[in-house]
Amino acid sequence: MKTPTVRALVLRSAGTNCDGETVRALELAGAAVTLVHLNQLAAESERLEDHEIVLFPGGFSYGDYISAGRMFGLEIRQRLYDPLLRFVAEGGFVVGVCNGFQILVELGLFEPDVTDPRKRALALTDNASNRFECRWIHMRAERSACPFLVPGEVMPVPIAHGEGRFVVRDRARLEELFARGQVALTYVDPAAKGSSPTRPDAPLIPYPLNPNGSLANIAGITDPTGRVLGLMPHPERNLAPWNHPQWTRLGARAEGEGLPFYRRLVAAADRRAVPSA
Repeated sequence: MKTPTVRALVLRSAGTNCDGETVRALELAGAAVTLVHLNQLAAESERLEDHEIVLFPGGFSYGDYISAGRMFGLEIRQRLYDPLLRFVAEGGFVVGVCNGFQILVELGLFEPDVTDPRKRALALTDNASNRFECRWIHMRAERSACPFLVPGEVMPVPIAHGEGRFVVRDRARLEELFARGQVALTYVDPAAKGSSPTRPDAPLIPYPLNPNGSLANIAGITDPTGRVLGLMPHPERNLAPWNHPQWTRLGARAEGEGLPFYRRLVAAADRRAVPSA
């Protein structure tokens, strides 16, 4: 068996609850994975230098008592911010799923000036339905700066969140996201064959296909480098054919549609990985 050359850190804290599925997804994708608590990594930030991927999994960190992801984001900003920025600058990949996406937004990693949180123009806020949404949706990869997404690929994956509606401060910032290739994933209607790529003025597809009312149907974005990706849906919950609630009707499938997402992430990281001695 080939020894994994890609090393991934899955970061957890109080309230994280998708770390097990995330570790399994990365391991199935071929990475060597370490599950680490925020406190431990903050005390040993040099460990980032030995890894190619850092993944913030889903859950309800610190109970989402103030706002989803805010407390975890503040902890990172105070204790691990500069090492994380350096990790990305040196070619590392950072992915945040659901609560992880909320954390990355709180950190301002998708903003033009990541060093000044007062200039934030993006947010994930309460679902338009004003309730927690837990259902399966379809998301499509758009043409973006992210190197491991395949434009046009549609993936059925579940969502489970109460604060997943993507909003921006103004139209100019939304247009900038598209111009910079930062819109990476969108909610789509699987029955709409041959649908055109999304755009700033794209009409919302109806609820529950767009489960939270996100602007321009945006399900995930990347930073301008393409190495920081955040998304609300959970690819790690669709790894095996039988994970899908209608798997018996979908015909023969060797794996769930979420596994290629992680396999391509690992492959992209492998291009910069340095094999262990």
